[in-house]
Amino acid sequence: VQLQASGGGLVQAGDSLRLSCEASGTFSMYAVGWFRQAPGKEREFVGAITWTGARTYFADSLKGRFTISRDNAKNTVYLQMNSLKPEDTAVYYCAGDLRGYGSSRSREYEYWGQGTLVTVSS
Repeated sequence: VQLQASGGGLVQAGDSLRLSCEASGTFSMYAVGWFRQAPGKEREFVGAITWTGARTYFADSLKGRFTISRDNAKNTVYLQMNSLKPEDTAVYYCAGDLRGYGSSRSREYEYWGQGTLVTVSS
């Protein structure tokens, strides 16, 4: 399975943006996590969705602003980001977890896509 994140760009504070994570090959059994890495900082967990899509969970600081959904027929997972802040500026990565339930720990994910850059201007 190969993953590709897309949809990043330059937006203003308060705007919304939707990122996509598209998989080549069947990934309906994978949980998908989103992580981000800001310049000079370590990669951090954003959120994840289970393989059925029945459950999502997020970093506490992002609850209420970010949502995740998936369309297994399209092999795509979406990260909807609302009320963006300059501190959301980062490269965003999606990752696949074959166990199916995801994790906030990056080491639990077997597959990683190339990131997409999100820049939020003030």
